[in-house]
Amino acid sequence: MMEGSDTEAPSSIETQAANFRRAIQYWLDKSTIHIIPRWTLFVFLLAIFFLRIYLIQGYFIVAYGLGIFLLNNFIAFLSPLEDPTDVGGQRDDGLSLPSTAKEGKEYRPFARRLPEFKFWLACARGAATSLLMTFFSVFDVPVFWPILLMYFGVLFFMTMKRQIGHMYKHKYVPISFGKLKYKDAGKEKGEFGGGMAGSIGTTAQNGGGPAPGMMGGGGAVRRR
Repeated sequence: MMEGSDTEAPSSIETQAANFRRAIQYWLDKSTIHIIPRWTLFVFLLAIFFLRIYLIQGYFIVAYGLGIFLLNNFIAFLSPLEDPTDVGGQRDDGLSLPSTAKEGKEYRPFARRLPEFKFWLACARGAATSLLMTFFSVFDVPVFWPILLMYFGVLFFMTMKRQIGHMYKHKYVPISFGKLKYKDAGKEKGEFGGGMAGSIGTTAQNGGGPAPGMMGGGGAVRRR
């Protein structure tokens, strides 16, 4: 009996952990299309974190680490998927930057090294982790915060200057624009809108007969 319970306990814990991860992944997948609410949540977490830093007057080293982490992810978000300086790389996947005038006229969405959803997820996790660290005194390292602020400002300026220079040199903008957007895109309308429901509704409107245009294209059959 004891041996059976010992072997069943880990499987039960693993099952619950798998269900928990599956639930989290489900809600993350559901949130991919809700861009504004996702970033509103990140701004809220960031505001709570800095409010706590201001009230406690401590954990400045945690704030500095969070700033470096967010800066690195922001640079990856602005960078292309493939480095344009890699002249030996393959460019036949359609994700690289245009290298000719003909390719430059074609619309190509900007392929990022770090996609928007992963960028948000990393930032939200970083802000939540930093907020959690402020509840443990071991992370409250005494430091002169104006030096950290000045060093972060210089680092941010130099990093963004290099990134903007890279964008200007290779003539790319990390924003996808120019793609046509159609009204009511993705909505099912018309004769066959809604799959079987649309076809049934069309059949009912025609008195139970087949919908117009669904007859055979050969016309009437001539009998000899």
